[in-house]
Amino acid sequence: MSRALELSRVEFAYPDGRVALRGVDLVVDRGERVAILGPNGAGKTTLALHLNGIFRATGGRITVAGMELTDTNLREIRGLVGLVFQDPNDQLFMPSVREDVAFGPANMGLSGEDLDQCVSTALELVDGTEFADRPPHHLSGGEKRRAALATVLAMDPEIVVFDEPSSGLDPAGRRDLISTLHTLQMTQLVITHDISLALELCPRSVIMNEGRVVADGKTSELLSDATLLAENRLELPFGLSIG
Repeated sequence: MSRALELSRVEFAYPDGRVALRGVDLVVDRGERVAILGPNGAGKTTLALHLNGIFRATGGRITVAGMELTDTNLREIRGLVGLVFQDPNDQLFMPSVREDVAFGPANMGLSGEDLDQCVSTALELVDGTEFADRPPHHLSGGEKRRAALATVLAMDPEIVVFDEPSSGLDPAGRRDLISTLHTLQMTQLVITHDISLALELCPRSVIMNEGRVVADGKTSELLSDATLLAENRLELPFGLSIG
């Protein structure tokens, strides 16, 4: 199986000197769904923002679909890696959902019937056709998340990175989101505090703490290790038993 992502000794420090990533090594194969777990401040979101060049590493190397991330191929890599932010309002700003989904492809030169088909396909993937012509601010929380995902899928990425996708959703919205993510065939990285979601959606998990990868393996095995969870300020939801 070919690799979707490869990070080698990736380091990053903010301008104020705070070190956020400390030699991160990570390999993700095409088609994998991987949860990124860890306490607040572990470096999870900082890592995600490196994967399409929003942040640039101060050390190490990032390879996406076999291409090392550099200034010369940054535009191409941004087309391969889609980010779905924690707050869907960050990605929804047009008068209608349809226009939001069309925004990215149109700016890449797609038009006419090709653009219409691209938008329709992306909305169908998230079961969003019914709210295509509604203003984003009229949507429920779950619908907004699916609409935001459609804006990313319209760009036909190979990899999608989700930052806390279930945050703020009611049980029905959460269930709809999980069902949608199960149907997607591309590589997925899911940054989450939702242990139940990680267990249900991602066969593999990576635990980060203090800017480092401290564990990487089968989700069920990592979440069965009480000592590992305690050391990294993670805990199973009340009533959830594994094994």
